[in-house]
Formats: sequence, C-alpha cells, structure tokens
Amino acid sequence: MHIPENYLSPSTCGVFAVAMVPLWMRAARHVREEVPRQKMPLVGVAAAFCFLAMMFNIPLPGGTTGHAVAGTLVAILFGPWTATLAISMALAIQAVMFGDGGILALPANCFNMAFVLPMCGYAVYVLLRGREERHSDAAGTGLGRELVAAGVGSYVGINAAALCAAIEFGVQPLLFSDAAGRALYCPYPLWVSVPAMLAGHLTVWGAAEVVFTVGILAFVRRVAPDFGLGSLAGDDVRVAPARATRPVLALVAALAVLTPLGLLATGDAWGEWSVGDLAAQVGYTPAGMAHGWEWASLMPDYSLGALPAWLGYVLSAAVGVAALLVAFRLLGAQAPSRVDFGPRHDG
Repeated sequence: MHIPENYLSPSTCGVFAVAMVPLWMRAARHVREEVPRQKMPLVGVAAAFCFLAMMFNIPLPGGTTGHAVAGTLVAILFGPWTATLAISMALAIQAVMFGDGGILALPANCFNMAFVLPMCGYAVYVLLRGREERHSDAAGTGLGRELVAAGVGSYVGINAAALCAAIEFGVQPLLFSDAAGRALYCPYPLWVSVPAMLAGHLTVWGAAEVVFTVGILAFVRRVAPDFGLGSLAGDDVRVAPARATRPVLALVAALAVLTPLGLLATGDAWGEWSVGDLAAQVGYTPAGMAHGWEWASLMPDYSLGALPAWLGYVLSAAVGVAALLVAFRLLGAQAPSRVDFGPRHDG
C-alpha cells in the first residue's frame, strides 16, 4: 500500500501535504495533552509493531504481495490521534531510510495508513466494544468483546486505507495525460485500481491485519494491562511497571528476528513496481514517471550492501525499531510529567 515515488503527480502530492499538515499539528497537540511523559516511550514500542508488521510481505496468487499495518492496534492502545503521529513516523523512517514508499508521496501514504486507517478502525472498535465493557474483568467477557471489536475494526480500517490508495492511483490518468491520451503518472484508471487493490485487502491482507492486531492486543492485555492509556479495568492512566513491559519488548525483538519471512513472498505489491516493470506492463513509460524525482535511500529495500538478504532484513528491522524508540523517548523528554498511581486512601 506504500505509494512509490512518481506514481502520483507533484500537484496531487502537494494537496495531500497541505491536508496532512493540520492533521499532524492536531495529532501532536493530542499527544502532548493526552500522553504523559512516562508513557511516551511505549508509543514508540507500539509504532514499532506497525513498522515490523509492514515488513512481513504476504503473497497472493498471480505474483502480487501485500502486508498488514497494525494501525488500529496503536489507536486502541493510545488513541487514534496518537496513532496518526506514530504511524506517520514509522512511514517516514521507511521512506527515508529504506525507500519503502516515496518521499513526495509520504503525505498521501500518511493520509491513507496513518489517518484513515486508525480513525476508521478505532471508530468501529469503539462502536462494537461498547462503553459498558470498559469496567469488565479483563480475563472475562470484557477482553473477549474487545478482541472481536479490534478484529472487525482493523479489517475495516485497512480496507478503507486501501480504497483511498486505489482512488489516488485511479484518478491520475483521468487528470494527467498527454496529447496522445497516455497517462503521465499512474496509468491505471479507477475501474482497474479499485478492484486490484481491494481484492487482496478484502481477503488475505485484511485477514493478516486482523491476526496482527488481535494477536498482539491479546498478548499486551495479558502481560501488561497498563501498557496503553486505558485498560479494561478502567480508563485511568497508569504507568506500566518496567518488568511488565519486558515481555512486550521481547515480542518486538522476536518479530524483528522473524522479518526475513517476508522475503518468502516474491513479486511486488500492486502499484509498487519499478518504472521499468510498469512500462513492460502498459507498453510505454509515463512521461511524468520517466523524468520524476528519485530518493537514494540508505538501505534500499531493507538491504545492506553485499550482506545476505535475510541479514539485511533483520538489521533493517533493528535500525527502524531503534529509530522509533529513540524518537519517542526524545519526545517524551519534552512532554509534561503526569503520573496516575491509582486511587488514594487517606486516613
């Protein structure tokens, strides 16, 4: 779902940049007001789950691949606006350091995966979960209902994001073409892009999103119920003890080590081909893409020089996770200190 460089026109990218700036500003304000300093490093851990989920490529028959995002997971743990900021940072690291998604297309990718996905997913989650379950026993029906709501919400969220990406692809040939009628950027119209994008997300990749979201959420609720901003035991903000977060960090490390499984899926995701591969499909090179801008990433395609592909993948996962953890720890140093140690019993 990562839109590469030059698939969208510069003006389209500019529109999304203008749209995302106020959304990022509002997200930053929500994080500053709602997430205490002691919890900020945990947002980095949640963002790491998204970063790693997007490295596990899953194939479909026909040679195309896709991935989960786990954006609804971050929204459930820390709220949808915090998820917008966290996923945006994960996408920025992917684009700048690993060339996964275009630099100019970053605002569009953030709109789809960091805004639409968590907002839609969280809205469905809240609707299905119901307020009365927030004070249920975490080991009983409360957790079960939350996991069902999280699964449905995550499925809706990733498909909403995929639909947005498909529309962004599909309007390009309608808006930008040369005198001969050939597309300047993405050459596939809406009646091709929408079914092509949704076919995989309504089936395999939507299911993968559910598995990642429900599996990680169930694990976190069991081993570190105070990991997020609220839990099934109530909506108060408590600081998770360091020993309780160790299993969560261990899960992050395990996922990082397992990321080379994503190499088993051969082929590219739909709409993420190189210019040469795209030209072979449509019979010409769109002029806007032929003369477009390219960014030289440090570790392109999660590789590092002559190292084996699997080792490059593991190192890339470690670098990406470390960057997110450091970034949110630094943000936490600037945030206000607000700690809730639970109810007091005076006298």
